[in-house]
Amino acid sequence: MNLISRKKRIYPVQAPLREYLAAYDRTVELQLGYDDLMDYYVAAPYYDSSGRDTLWITVQYHTSEQDRIHAGLLHAYSCIRADGDLSFVRHLVVDRVDLCTYGNTQPFRIRILNPLNENFDYFYIKQADASRIYGLELEHLLSPNRLSFQVSGDTLAEEHIVGIPGDKFIESRLQDDHLDEVRLAKEFVKFNERCFLRLLGDMHSNNFVIEVMPDFEETIYRIRAIDFDQQCYEGNYKVYLPQFFKQNNPIIQLGLRCMQPETTRQYQHEERSLMQKRMQASWEQLTGLLDVMQVDTIAPAENVASLGQQLAEYHHQPDFARAESMGAIVRLSLSMLDTLTASG
Repeated sequence: MNLISRKKRIYPVQAPLREYLAAYDRTVELQLGYDDLMDYYVAAPYYDSSGRDTLWITVQYHTSEQDRIHAGLLHAYSCIRADGDLSFVRHLVVDRVDLCTYGNTQPFRIRILNPLNENFDYFYIKQADASRIYGLELEHLLSPNRLSFQVSGDTLAEEHIVGIPGDKFIESRLQDDHLDEVRLAKEFVKFNERCFLRLLGDMHSNNFVIEVMPDFEETIYRIRAIDFDQQCYEGNYKVYLPQFFKQNNPIIQLGLRCMQPETTRQYQHEERSLMQKRMQASWEQLTGLLDVMQVDTIAPAENVASLGQQLAEYHHQPDFARAESMGAIVRLSLSMLDTLTASG
């Protein structure tokens, strides 16, 4: 079943959201914008280490423009890594600029290289889509993960999220003898719960990464979203539950095999409790974000009505069906944390 109905449009960043971003140091004046990067003159397919086409293309700029473009990219990198301190990037170079040809917003991925030790890092330049910005900020406030990004006009500069792509992990790591199946399954349950309550959609294995962290005698896994375009956009509630995407079935089957229903409920309860604590810790900022989000238009009216009706039935809470915006639905969903945690 295809859960995503159609290609999502890009929603502009309106004045109230810009004011919120400025208040919380999420805005900057970049030296170049997304449109500048689109002015490349040659491109070639980018292949991975196995020789497979990644569907990204590596782009190059005219010699007369390259120095300006690279200087602007290093400035953008300094803004998300060091608050714009250019002394931080004096020894760094732009090693490669890639464009995603299949993505909804066609992001640019920039590889930054330290020639002194061959170490490298990535960041992204994207079109500033309000849906994505809400998704990034909700992730920052309500998940275990902190995110660095900056908005400049119609351009978004966003840090790279480190981890093994979910599809690659499933393909190459799921049969590993050292895999801690219970811990991975536990993390998927918690990830599933977070996505549903804050209404982040489209979390199939191509749109999240898995961090693997040794911890004393064990291994810890953390699943992290890397694509926030589908923040409360679709009208089908299943879009917001990673358990319904067939690409995730190998991890889901692993969980069904190694966990009992009461264990699953325990981990759901744990994540709800943690989300409550994160909400309390960022209450003023989260309230400000939801106030702006509630009056913004980030989805078609028919999607708002459909999702509201479905969640009203799912939660047995008729207020969802009366919600007039996706922001109002997100606020109601988060308000369910008290009820859900109390019920266990």
